[in-house]
Amino acid sequence: MRPDLERTYHDPLHGAIALDRSDPTEALLIQLIDTPAFQRLRRIRQLGAASFTFHGAESSRFTHSLGVMAIARRAFDRLAKAYPQLKPYRPVVLCAALLHDIGHGPFSHTGEEVFSTHHERWTERILRESEPIYQQLQRYQADLLEQMIQVYHHQHPIPLVWQLVTSQLDCDRLDYLMRDSYFTGASYGKIDLDRILMAMGYDPVSQQLVVAHKGMAAVEHYLLVRYFMYAQVYNHPKNIAAAWLLEQAIVRARMLLMQNQLEASAVVRAWLGDATALPLENRLTLAQYLAADDSVFTYHLQLWQHSHDSVLADLCRRFTDRDLFKARDISHFPAAKQEELLRKTHTRLSAAGFVPAHYGGIRVSLSRGYTLYQRGIKVQTANGLTELSQLSPLVQTLTTAYQRAWLIYPREIEPYLQTLTL
Repeated sequence: MRPDLERTYHDPLHGAIALDRSDPTEALLIQLIDTPAFQRLRRIRQLGAASFTFHGAESSRFTHSLGVMAIARRAFDRLAKAYPQLKPYRPVVLCAALLHDIGHGPFSHTGEEVFSTHHERWTERILRESEPIYQQLQRYQADLLEQMIQVYHHQHPIPLVWQLVTSQLDCDRLDYLMRDSYFTGASYGKIDLDRILMAMGYDPVSQQLVVAHKGMAAVEHYLLVRYFMYAQVYNHPKNIAAAWLLEQAIVRARMLLMQNQLEASAVVRAWLGDATALPLENRLTLAQYLAADDSVFTYHLQLWQHSHDSVLADLCRRFTDRDLFKARDISHFPAAKQEELLRKTHTRLSAAGFVPAHYGGIRVSLSRGYTLYQRGIKVQTANGLTELSQLSPLVQTLTTAYQRAWLIYPREIEPYLQTLTL
């Protein structure tokens, strides 16, 4: 390949991700990567505030999105070589994989909880309303955008096309498990990507993604890895506490904004508008949404450390300096006991001079386990296609959803809580 026709991204997981400008689809990918909306993903961390817990967790949605596209290209090109009838769908698979997370906002999934928004809705809106992206897609193929929307809604007529992007065994999950394991240092998060991709197949009759029986072990391991990553990384108590602290700072800032007592930029004011009136998707223009990223809100959190409001100043100082609240597992208590503990915590907080609503609460973390979400995972057997959970006792054990309840409080009242039955 001529050097002037190649664009290369050096990735710590996938090595050199090279795109060839002489390939029309890959030339389109380069153009999409270069749009302002996609470049914005460089300024949004993949794991939100998880770097407070795992100091290496500072990779971006940009790097993840490139990784998903790289895996999708490997998977699709291998399948299309065996089934040439799939080749016309290469542009939609690769573009949908690349842009699947373009709608993420500040602090990624943590921000979605804080601002009660959904990145999937913004992804679709960006594709339709962002002129640089919309024009590139339209110029390439008139119905490419609509095909991508079908992928995101699991409605594309060829199931394999959307299953490679969003399913129980998709390129998104494969990349984020590998990437998050790598950057958090969680060694139990490693998966055998090569083996999984070799096990992926296509069933021409049902037109869906399937797994070869001999590849079951690699897929079982992948699902076990996902289970442990949720239990030990994504739902780590310090992550829970950091998300709570960020949310309380935003809640307090919003209250002060309603009283005209908050110093903030026009963009942040728009984001903090009355959340009870309209959801974020209906309140913000696309320009206002795209103008916000981690750096914008991090700046304001630093600024608000000097607020005249002592509660906002303290919450922002704690978040900025990583003086996090404690998160104690109270899942083993019945709901009534949990509420009793929260009441006692609030009483102690009041006595210590804290505002209970901002300094104490219960946060629930949920892990759904393996489900039959969007057809589950089908395995090729001598008797036809069989759902993975019917063949694997291990996967059956991973189908049970579980949740944990956490009591959140500042470390200043830890001695008091030690006297309670926890």
